[in-house]
Amino acid sequence: MKIAFACITFLALSFLAFSQKTDIELLKNINLDRNRNYDPIFRLITDSVSPFNIGLALLILIFGRIQKDRLITSKAYTILGTILLASLISTLLKYSIDRPRPFITYTFIEKVTSGGSPSFPSGHTTDAFALAAALSLAFPRWYVLIPSFLWALAIGYSRINLGVHYPSDVLAGALIGVGSAYLFRYLKAFFSKNTAVQ
Repeated sequence: MKIAFACITFLALSFLAFSQKTDIELLKNINLDRNRNYDPIFRLITDSVSPFNIGLALLILIFGRIQKDRLITSKAYTILGTILLASLISTLLKYSIDRPRPFITYTFIEKVTSGGSPSFPSGHTTDAFALAAALSLAFPRWYVLIPSFLWALAIGYSRINLGVHYPSDVLAGALIGVGSAYLFRYLKAFFSKNTAVQ
């Protein structure tokens, strides 16, 4: 519970550190000065979240089941659980805070991809960092950690570049994603321990 409280406190402080002026200036610099030739690539990156999140977790689960490897299967369920927890937290915050998307508030921002729900936090970034953190905790190797977090960073950057999120939305999404991986791990250990005692 201390980890969850620390994550929420850090998230709140990080959000407060970003003034609206700083947020929009950063967004303007990235979105309006972008090389538009790369828009299709950034759309492809941003659209990779759902297939990667669900697909990779299910592949690990299927592999664990085929191999009859209980440890791999357990890791797959932990990854899926982390993704669901992160998505739940992100969705609750989105509709509680109800921050308008930047292209709605500032009509000069160029919206280059879809973005319909409230802006804060970035759901795509939350999901990407949740997967990256969960994979890194499940398989703590450099060749898992580095590509996972580079992909997650690319997702976060793409959301700003394509004009659908403020930088603070992306920062919050990254913190929620990583925090969810640690929170789910803690909760799983806590419930496993209490179940074993009974």
